[in-house]
Amino acid sequence: MALITNKWTGQEYFKIYDFNHIELYVGNAKQSLYYYCLVMGFEPFAYKGPETGSKDCVSYVLKKNQIYVILTTPINTDHPANEWLKKHGDGVCDIALSVENATEAYKSCISRGADSAYKPVVYKDINYSSAGIKTYGDVIHSFITKESYDGIWAPGFIKLESPVLNINDTGIIRIDHIVGNVEQDKMNYWRDYYENIFGFTNFVVFDETDISTKYSSLKSRVMRSKNWKVRLPINEPAQGLKKSQIQEYLDFNKGPGVQHIALLSDDICSSIKNLRRNGMEFLNVPNTYYDELNSRVGNIDEMIDSIKELNILVDRDDDGYLLQLFSKPVQDRPTLFYEFIQRKGSRGFGQGNFQALFEAIEDEQERRGNL
Repeated sequence: MALITNKWTGQEYFKIYDFNHIELYVGNAKQSLYYYCLVMGFEPFAYKGPETGSKDCVSYVLKKNQIYVILTTPINTDHPANEWLKKHGDGVCDIALSVENATEAYKSCISRGADSAYKPVVYKDINYSSAGIKTYGDVIHSFITKESYDGIWAPGFIKLESPVLNINDTGIIRIDHIVGNVEQDKMNYWRDYYENIFGFTNFVVFDETDISTKYSSLKSRVMRSKNWKVRLPINEPAQGLKKSQIQEYLDFNKGPGVQHIALLSDDICSSIKNLRRNGMEFLNVPNTYYDELNSRVGNIDEMIDSIKELNILVDRDDDGYLLQLFSKPVQDRPTLFYEFIQRKGSRGFGQGNFQALFEAIEDEQERRGNL
């Protein structure tokens, strides 16, 4: 049974402001850029590569309102992204956090047992610093401090002029949460990690009675920062008759990693409509889902017919309601996908939608022959 609390029980070891960016390792950043721009509505923002002195990789920074995505591709065989891509395929390698002091955040985490991803890099003259620690799988957390930095994105980057692209505005605003998948019986280990290393609070617990079908199920715990800006659900597979979506992910990703990124919109109907027009593929929600929607969630601002036409899911809790929809995987491996969410008071994650979502994902698994 789901347990949800708004009570803060953590300890703020260091000041965390928000997500700073996500970085993905991809096989071809120049081509991936066009998917993120033409389909998801991002704009090119900054670049580093051989022309700027980066001889082993190229990185494109893409921007949409408060969301920053970095696409990085190795161009030298010595770059660690080569082995990362060989193992995982395209995916998120870094969940970067904006903090008050990157060096102090790093030292604080190391002092409580975190493993270093890279030591602090400090540019005192331009007020930019970063450092990194390891988390589940081959994912890291970079700490970024750049409040007084007035350069282009980060040292080594130049401004990337945006081409004129005729796309529909997707209206996404900021990162709402980022979900990780870990191995069976490892969820509580990573709960403890985020509590002990970051001082986060575990404010939502879902078990197999909340998220299951007759074939498979999962467990989940949601960790958060004190200011609510950083929310990190952690999933693990649970025993079932067949392979769960979490185990399918682990098999194809060759271990733990980021399953999906939730992007916030203040008008999800417009966002989903334009994302569909731009070519994004979404999970199919059965029409029967909408038969009891009004009695389950009560009155909502949106027209039920519009919600049904766009296949958007709705859920209500004590604080309000939310609307959400999930894309299909955005690369050939059935790993990383995106969620689009609008919150009308709710701080939850759509518990009432889990059954419909899980069944929709199982339909896709069956089509791939992986259920």
